[in-house]
Amino acid sequence: MLLALIAEFLDPDKGPKPTGDWRSDPKAFLALILIGFLVGALGHLFKSKTMVATGVLMIFLATVGVPLYLHLTR
Repeated sequence: MLLALIAEFLDPDKGPKPTGDWRSDPKAFLALILIGFLVGALGHLFKSKTMVATGVLMIFLATVGVPLYLHLTR
């Protein structure tokens, strides 16, 4: 069910329309979030604090860091 909602959100015909000058593709952010979760999970599996921290940092950058940077520089 969650994947169906995400797929509907990412569909350009059904999802929200961008307003203003914000024209970034959300697929790149979603990919970074998913890779961050994968790295963090592997870090827990291998008991590597560095990998866990890297996964958390990737998720933070995808949700806050990169969008904020793009917004401030455009």
